Amino acid sequence: MAFAITHNTPANAAHREARLKKGMDEFFAALGQGINAYMERNARVREIERLSAMSDEELLKLGVRRERIAYHVFQDRFWF
Repeated sequence: MAFAITHNTPANAAHREARLKKGMDEFFAALGQGINAYMERNARVREIERLSAMSDEELLKLGVRRERIAYHVFQDRFWF
């Protein structure tokens, strides 16, 4: 029976480095997606708050009924 020590070979070191780089790329990609989602959600919440602060007459000029503000803000994401 023969044993080979392969953990210190240049090929294995390159493989470990590639796996580490891939893992870091995936981590930062996921982090970026989370940040983007957070920022978009906050922008939509602010828009709901802005529209909710308007009078019914102001909303009517925009073509939005008060009970449909959330639908209006999220209309590009959901079809109600």
